[in-house]
Amino acid sequence: MPRENLVGQTIAGYALQSEVGEGGTSAVFRAHHNDHGIVAVKVLREKLRQDRTAVARFLREARYGERVQHPNVVRTIEIGEAGPGMHFLAIEWASGELLEKYAKRLGALPVDEVCAIVKQIADAVQAAHAAGIVHRDLKPDNVMYDPATRQVKLLDFGIATDTDIAPEQRLTRAGFFVGTLMYVAPEALSGELVGPLADQYSLATIAYFLLTGCLPFPAKTPREMFSQLLSQPPIPLSQAKPGLRFSSAVEAVIMRALSKEPPKRYLDVVAFAAEFCRAADEPAEKEKTGLGAKLASMFRSKKS
Repeated sequence: MPRENLVGQTIAGYALQSEVGEGGTSAVFRAHHNDHGIVAVKVLREKLRQDRTAVARFLREARYGERVQHPNVVRTIEIGEAGPGMHFLAIEWASGELLEKYAKRLGALPVDEVCAIVKQIADAVQAAHAAGIVHRDLKPDNVMYDPATRQVKLLDFGIATDTDIAPEQRLTRAGFFVGTLMYVAPEALSGELVGPLADQYSLATIAYFLLTGCLPFPAKTPREMFSQLLSQPPIPLSQAKPGLRFSSAVEAVIMRALSKEPPKRYLDVVAFAAEFCRAADEPAEKEKTGLGAKLASMFRSKKS
């Protein structure tokens, strides 16, 4: 069955100019609207328009995005149905590029830039948590970033969930985890509903990746990643890549947020981001070696 081509068509007043992204359930287009200007429009795929679960997921994502109002979250403009089953979601057009592409292109980013990014993501996620929503899929590929302004916009509430959702309202079967394995919190692997602290773990993984260009686990296959997430500690930040060193304060903050046990993490994502930025602002530690170490030792001996 040939894939539906919507480029050049106008739906509900949105002139679809080009396809800029795609997923398993929908396609995303750059579009123009006479009142809203340039926007992004997500359209449910034709093959899923009679699938009640797929439609429910699409509408749930749209409503979650509508509930979370924050400068660092893409603004929802309109939710509608342009024809039988042709559900669409129009959101603001965020400038910049996907954080994933930016980070892979530049490699390890400066600590101060990572701090600016992490703080904005944390603020956006905290707004979701305040609205009773856990994102569950925080990753660089779900963040738009404009390097010129260092502005962040959080995208995609496709697998988000309410913190108080009833079991019978779940769209994911119990025992099946959702999220992206490289960024998911260990507690999510059981398939049970996770809380806001799972988003903190994912954000800490993003910070680790931006600082080092690596992930906290060296797994080469999904099976290895699954096993390491459950049974092994993450590689310490300063050991992630040869030649990269971080202050003990920065490393301690990241590694605490990557604790396998949720209660050992920070109280919330904003607390984690604040501690990370505070540590990032501290002067780098100077290791005492050689003559400097000997002089320091002699000085301590004289004082004692």
